[in-house]
Amino acid sequence: MGFFKNIVTSQLIDVIEWKDDTQNTMVHRYDMNGKEIMMGAQLTVRESQVAVFVNEGQLADVYQPGRYELTTQNMPIMTALKSWKFGFNSPFKADLYFVNTKQFLDRKWGTSNPVMMRDSEFGMIRIRAFGIFAFRVTNPETFLKEVFGTNSMFTVEDVEGQIKRTVVSGLSDAIAESKIPALDLAANYEELSQYALKALNPKVEALGLSLTSFIIENISLPEEVEKSIDKRTSMGVVGDLNKYSQYQAAEAMREAANNPNGGLAGMGVGMGAGAAMGQMFTQSMNAGAQPQQTAAPAQAATTPCTACGKQIPVNSRFCPECGTAQAVAGKCTNCGAVLQPGAKFCPACGQKV
Repeated sequence: MGFFKNIVTSQLIDVIEWKDDTQNTMVHRYDMNGKEIMMGAQLTVRESQVAVFVNEGQLADVYQPGRYELTTQNMPIMTALKSWKFGFNSPFKADLYFVNTKQFLDRKWGTSNPVMMRDSEFGMIRIRAFGIFAFRVTNPETFLKEVFGTNSMFTVEDVEGQIKRTVVSGLSDAIAESKIPALDLAANYEELSQYALKALNPKVEALGLSLTSFIIENISLPEEVEKSIDKRTSMGVVGDLNKYSQYQAAEAMREAANNPNGGLAGMGVGMGAGAAMGQMFTQSMNAGAQPQQTAAPAQAATTPCTACGKQIPVNSRFCPECGTAQAVAGKCTNCGAVLQPGAKFCPACGQKV
C-alpha cells in the first residue's frame, strides 16, 4: 500500500516556481514533465513575475508576486472551469505560464531607410536616426492572447522587430508634427524623445506592452545639407575679407620662403590673387551695404542789399525785397579783378578806379 502511495505522490507537483537565468525571456511555460498539479501545492511568484494558469486554452487565474497555496478558495476561475464542488481536492492538469514583467533595456532601434521631412530652411530633406528604447509587459493577459499564443517560450527577439517598426513609423510622425527645424534637432533630442514616447505608447499598449524609455542618440542629415552647413560655417569663420586676404598673402609668403623652387614669381602671383580677391569682395560688400551719397547743390554767392540789408544774389540790379536799385560790381581796367560796389581802388593791384 505504501509503495503504491509513493508512486501516486511522485506523479504530483507540490512546489511550483521559476528562476529566470536569462536576460531575454519574456514568457516561460512551466514544464510539468507529464505530472499533475496537486491541490494544495505551493506556488511562488517572484518580483518582476506574473503566473497565469491556462485551462484547455482558456485563461484562468492570474497571480501577482507572492507565495500562494493552491486551493479552491484562491483559484476561483479554475474552480469554476473544473466544476469542483464542495472543495473536492484532486490533482488537475493545466498549463502554467510565468510572464516576465521586468524592463528589457538597451534595445537598439534605427531607420533602415531615410525619413522624409519638410524643413522651413532646406525644404524637403531626408534624415536618419538611431537610438535605444526599453519596454516591459504591463498586461500579461493581453500579451498572452495577442502575442504569445501557445509557444513554450517567448523571447525579446520575437517581439522586438514589431516594436522597432512601430518606433520608426511613430518617430517619423513625431518629427513632422513637432515642426522643429533641421538645424535645431540636435538641441531638442530630449524634448523630441519625450514627445515620441507619448505618441508611441498607445500603439504598443494593444499588445499588452509599454515603452518605459525612448532615447534618440543621433539624427544625421544628408551629405548635401551637411556640406551647405559647412560652407555657411566657413563664411562665418572667415569674417573680415580684408584680413583674410592679408592672411592668405602671409601664408603665400611663408610657403614661397619654404619652397626655393617656386621663387618669388609664385609668391607674387599668390599675393596678387589674394589681394585682388579681397579688394573685389570688399568693394562689392561696401557697395551693397552703403547707399550712394548725392552731391549737395552748390550755393549761389550773395551780397547784402544797399538799402534793407537782405542777402541777394551778386550782380542783382534790384533788390527783390525792397526794390532798391543796386550798384553793379565792375571790373578793374588794369588787372580784371572784380570790384565791390563803391570801391575806389582795386584790391588786387591798387589801381585807382
